[in-house]
Amino acid sequence: MNKQVIENKLESLRRCIERVATKTPSSAAELVNNFDTQDVIVLNLSRAVQLAVDVGSHIVSESKLPAPTSMRKVFESLQGMHVISEAVSVRMKNAVGFRNVAVHCYDDLNIDIVFAICTQRLDDFKQFSKEVYEFIQVGDS
Repeated sequence: MNKQVIENKLESLRRCIERVATKTPSSAAELVNNFDTQDVIVLNLSRAVQLAVDVGSHIVSESKLPAPTSMRKVFESLQGMHVISEAVSVRMKNAVGFRNVAVHCYDDLNIDIVFAICTQRLDDFKQFSKEVYEFIQVGDS
């Protein structure tokens, strides 16, 4: 497995999450009417999910497992390989659900949900990165 590719993607994911954190207003009410901030946040959350899927797909492709048939299944495969915990797998599958709504039904986004993700779920991405990083370090020794 190309550890450098994974590390680069994890760094990109970190930057996306940092961008979301720095752009998150203090309340959902502030976010409702700030369309530019909404765009920055939703774009970076969507990118973060895609990067997590890309990292997972890269790891799974190096295993003997069949290729996952959906984004959600990437995280199930990672859990089955003991790369990530069940809790992180569940949270990342939920993130895929958000990403799908953001990409395909942007006009239907619930700003309260977007705000909740920004204020309560960014650590899910950090935990995903931590668990993947620990896995690739062990694989290196």
